[in-house]
Amino acid sequence: MRIVRIGAGQTTRPSPEIVGAKAANLASMAALGLPVPPAFVLPIELCAAIVGGDALAQKKLEAGLAEGIAFLEQATGKVFGDHRNPLLVSVRSGAARSMPGMLDTVLDVGCTVAAVHGLVRVTGNPHFAWDCRRRFLASYGQVVLGIEPTQFAGRHAALLAGEGALDAESIERLALAHQQVVEDAEEKLPEEPMEQLHAAAQAVYRSWVSARAVTYRRLQRLEDLQGTAIAVQAMVFGNCDRLSGAGVAFSRDPSTGAAAAMIDVLFEAQGEDIVSGQRTPETEAAIERRAPQAARQLRETLALLEREFADVQDVEFTIEHGRLWLLQTRSAKRTPLAALKFAVDFVKEGLITPAEALQRLAGVDLDGLARRRLADGGEPAARGIGASVGVAVGRAAFDSASAERLASRGEPAILLRPDTSTADVAGFAAASGIVTAAGGRTAHAALVARQMGKPCIVGCPALAVEGAGARLGQREIKPGDWLSLDGEAGTIYFSRCEIVTERPDAELAEVARWRGVAAPAAQRQVS
Repeated sequence: MRIVRIGAGQTTRPSPEIVGAKAANLASMAALGLPVPPAFVLPIELCAAIVGGDALAQKKLEAGLAEGIAFLEQATGKVFGDHRNPLLVSVRSGAARSMPGMLDTVLDVGCTVAAVHGLVRVTGNPHFAWDCRRRFLASYGQVVLGIEPTQFAGRHAALLAGEGALDAESIERLALAHQQVVEDAEEKLPEEPMEQLHAAAQAVYRSWVSARAVTYRRLQRLEDLQGTAIAVQAMVFGNCDRLSGAGVAFSRDPSTGAAAAMIDVLFEAQGEDIVSGQRTPETEAAIERRAPQAARQLRETLALLEREFADVQDVEFTIEHGRLWLLQTRSAKRTPLAALKFAVDFVKEGLITPAEALQRLAGVDLDGLARRRLADGGEPAARGIGASVGVAVGRAAFDSASAERLASRGEPAILLRPDTSTADVAGFAAASGIVTAAGGRTAHAALVARQMGKPCIVGCPALAVEGAGARLGQREIKPGDWLSLDGEAGTIYFSRCEIVTERPDAELAEVARWRGVAAPAAQRQVS
């Protein structure tokens, strides 16, 4: 088994069937000369054997990790987990087809106590160093050790409630509190970096058979996929200062199909903060204010990647000290209406042919395609951020099981959740629409809702989900209450609104014209 190297002058473009779509696209960006942190990849072929406990596969894994870390140390000039100039890494998944948010990631691996002191020495910033440590403990604890996320979130919330903003001293106490969570669970936390890395890689491989991943593959008819690869990448830090952040950018609006970039960012944050859906991000304007050069480069990069891949791109990025780094690009999940508009626009722009456009639309029910809007429902009860267009009218449900029960009885459900967790994928499939109190348009679960064609509203501050009930502003919502939502406008109504249907006639006429041209050509070839 050979590892695949990415970045640091490497120009190979490996197959997605070997290294997964995520790593293959990362290698393509590196080959284009774009700013990609160096990485190495352990192939998909190892996944089933690792999950099955094969001893020979374990030896291959250990050898591959040792070889790969040596490459990253040479490429960065840092030493993995070092007490003077530490290298930290992320351990990421990647199947041959995109499964956004369904597989696990472990960040800040190698952040031992010695590495914390090394980060302080290099940066002079103890707040940043201890923030990396507490993030590592939470990430490793949840993914590798199986500790419930609420155990870490509860310690964080309690400290915030008592002190407000966390300074360097309180962040250090939070890291120690997270370590106590691990110790209370009687779990082993290795302080040897390679032990951390080996355990993290095994855990990410095992996430292939998690309940949410299996459910997603069944819903998306991806059961033929053979497993996930593992990409180990040098960390770049969006949490190191006010000119640093993490974000997700779409080269065009994947909800409406509009030819306008959609960019979300959280400053002083790492990538999982934004894709988890637990915080509501800022927009591109925030990048233009704090890091204008990175904003310009990001716009240029989105246009370049669209031309390179001839499709709308979904890009994850980090800004470190005002410098842009690219972590991932993939074809964007989109609503059926957006798929139609993208196909028409890309043909007009000369990026694809009509035949290619028809092929991309093969899985879209064009005859059933329509824009739906709510008839006047009066003043909205609340507003959030429209994350996936469309409208829905249904009964309130506060967990996935309730949404599934309503759907099984033929009742439409509106799923109301605190944030957009991918653990709710079964509830997303059953619900007619989704509303969350926190999260942004680019969170993983918003992507899944969009792919499923479900209207979705995120970042609705008026919503508070409280066990078996919820409040929207001052009004209580009970299970089964009727609600209406507009996923484009981001509005929610306490009523059972009428739905008005309109067809996208101009775009459909263009598709019919392509078919009219293609059919005679096909007949000529047959004859």
